[in-house]
Amino acid sequence: MDAKRNPQLFELADLILAVGRHINAAKEADAESGTPLEGAVMRYIDRHPGTTVSSAAEATQMISSNVSRAVRGLEKKGLVRRDTDEHDARRVRLYPTPKAAENLQQLHATWTRLLDGTVTDADDIDTLIAALQNIETRLVTQSRSVARQA
Repeated sequence: MDAKRNPQLFELADLILAVGRHINAAKEADAESGTPLEGAVMRYIDRHPGTTVSSAAEATQMISSNVSRAVRGLEKKGLVRRDTDEHDARRVRLYPTPKAAENLQQLHATWTRLLDGTVTDADDIDTLIAALQNIETRLVTQSRSVARQA
């Protein structure tokens, strides 16, 4: 890594965390909130309905027992339901509930209000989204590569 990129990458990570703290704080007032662990698991289940605990654990880089604990908490809050896999009764599938959909809509409204006016050009927003999606994809790929080598 070259000397110029090293501090830039640190600054990027630091800013992502700082922005994330503001976004996370905003959700506390308007949407049902849980632990950061529950939030990461819920995000994955929302984006991958029908997933399994092991798939969610791998994708979120958490151990299965922690994901299972988060799922139990999300179930108690009425945000996740478990269904037996129709092809393999030993496997359980995870789905967001209607309450989770309502919560997600509230989160959508809250975060839209929060960020409204911070980036005003639609092309800039698309560029930022693409860049962050690329970063997330590469981080997941890197972590899987490291896990396979271990």
